[in-house]
Amino acid sequence: MNLNETVALVTGGASGLGEATARRFVAAGAKVVVVDLNDERGNALASELAGSVTYVKANVADPDDMARAIAAAEALGPLRVSVSCAGIGVAMKTVGRDGEAHDLAAFQKVITVNLVGTFNVLRLASASMCKNEPVGEERGVVINTASIAAYDGQIGQIAYAASKGGVVGLTLPAARDLSKNGVRVMTIAPGLFKTPLLMGLPEPALASLGASVPNPSRLGDPSEYAQLAQQIVENPYLNGEVIRIDAALRMAPR
Repeated sequence: MNLNETVALVTGGASGLGEATARRFVAAGAKVVVVDLNDERGNALASELAGSVTYVKANVADPDDMARAIAAAEALGPLRVSVSCAGIGVAMKTVGRDGEAHDLAAFQKVITVNLVGTFNVLRLASASMCKNEPVGEERGVVINTASIAAYDGQIGQIAYAASKGGVVGLTLPAARDLSKNGVRVMTIAPGLFKTPLLMGLPEPALASLGASVPNPSRLGDPSEYAQLAQQIVENPYLNGEVIRIDAALRMAPR
């Protein structure tokens, strides 16, 4: 599938991996609906890339919000590409030092945004894509975002790792469900990237994290995630798989 003159939807598209993806897709000729909750950044991006980016404020886990976002995309043309980058994290052990159990509400919130939200986007975007006329062999591509924490979750990452593990787990059955409809489903599992989740750390901590990555020994740049997303869109034989983009990093327990 070619991104030129294609309509795409990117959640979490006002910053980090999502913003980089939206920018790359626009550069390739796509019209992009950016879904986010940050009005300031979302409106700024839509203003900067006027004519190519439409900003919709929406909670990915809210069915009505995402229905509005999908409708905004369909107003531009057939929705053929969806990329889910919205996500949150929390640092909390199963049982803390003081003996307190992990806060259940915090766990549920991470699962709701990262897993339920990803599925909400997947189900609504793919339903829209199934109505499209096929382009070659396919009607659309859905790209989810997991994390290497799904495989190498660290101490304090139980909620985040569980949510991303769920995204990994739904990838293959979703691709199989949609196989007869000509809609592909892929997931990207990033390692340590320069995103808002990490960039709040002090510089020495960031340098230490970068040094822990085997090769290249640095943090990933969001543009590299975006490059992979475009490659997934363009390669019709990629389906039902999770691709780690982590420079061979396997995270230690802490």
